[in-house]
Amino acid sequence: MRVAEVMTSDVAVVRPRDSVRHAAQRMDELNIGSLPVCDGKRLVGVITDRDITVRVTAAGLAPEDTEVENAMSQDVRWCWENDDVEEVSQLMGETQIRRMPVINAEKQLIGVVSLGDLSTKHAPGAAETLEEVSTPSAPDRSGKGN
Repeated sequence: MRVAEVMTSDVAVVRPRDSVRHAAQRMDELNIGSLPVCDGKRLVGVITDRDITVRVTAAGLAPEDTEVENAMSQDVRWCWENDDVEEVSQLMGETQIRRMPVINAEKQLIGVVSLGDLSTKHAPGAAETLEEVSTPSAPDRSGKGN
């Protein structure tokens, strides 16, 4: 089974120059916790509700004046549309990722594969991935933050 068979293809995105406030409002409207960040159709990052909390709110920055590119995670794990679902599922479990952007051969974002997608489509390895992702990780006590 290939990722393209289970992914969600109608994905909302934000642009790097959008305000963090706009990203938060989109997350609220869609009842989601992360959005891919695209420059055109090219994936350049992901912004999560946690990114907003830690990198903007905790730092005392104004969400309407802070651009998404200053709060997003740039080191994004992604997969190809033709990757094997079981392999992607295993990677998601090992790295504790709940949502993974999917790109095509032209390196354009075409979807997102989530734990929900894996579970509802009965993808191989979904149960193991859910268990691994749900295992608590050690807190970052370095004081450096993200």
